[in-house]
Amino acid sequence: MLELRHVSFQVTDNKACQEIIKDLSMCIEDDKFVVITGPNGGGKSTLAKLIMGIEKPTGGQILWNGIDITDMSIAKRAKLQIGYAFQQPPRFKGLKVKDLLSIAHGSELAEEKCCSYLTDVGLCSKDYLDRDVDASLSGGEVKRIEIASLLARQDLKLAIFDEPEAGIDLWSFAKLVETFQKLKEQSLKSIILISHQERIMELADEIIVIDNGKVKERGSKAEILPHLMEQFSDNCAFKK
Repeated sequence: MLELRHVSFQVTDNKACQEIIKDLSMCIEDDKFVVITGPNGGGKSTLAKLIMGIEKPTGGQILWNGIDITDMSIAKRAKLQIGYAFQQPPRFKGLKVKDLLSIAHGSELAEEKCCSYLTDVGLCSKDYLDRDVDASLSGGEVKRIEIASLLARQDLKLAIFDEPEAGIDLWSFAKLVETFQKLKEQSLKSIILISHQERIMELADEIIVIDNGKVKERGSKAEILPHLMEQFSDNCAFKK
């Protein structure tokens, strides 16, 4: 179980202090598919980075299965079976796609298995295996390859996806939705997915709305999604 206790995060800009996350407390149970949504600038991505250790909270605690990970490095959190897919993934010149997938998996993957992970994210797999994860790939391609590498991690207990639909074409998005549906059905890990997309929110066991650094709403898909769609229709508050 993931638990956040009175977590805060603030930054100083031109000697002015800005609070991004404000005394936020919540628990996410094991094997749940949780979608975090809300207005742009509300603190969603910052919250995901705090959970992964990319940013450090300025107050409060983060616990994973009873272990205080508040001050742990990203590497130590990864060893605790937490994984993260960036909204804008890094590139690795000289590292081939098939090697990245094997590194994520923890051992060398057969070509057929590599192709399977790439197909799951909407890539014509054999065309990519020997390509470098560098500037020759589009932003959408790199994003899908990173998601495939997270899928290749067999030991994951918590997978965090920061807007996986960003920069991805409609056909590939449909494939991603299918993949997330499969992950949910397997119930092998907890999933935290930041998204504005209705089709992704429809997969959720629970939806959490983050606004102005706080939990504005939280509940089941049946409780939250109709209300969000009504707000969207009224003022496009959740539109990218």
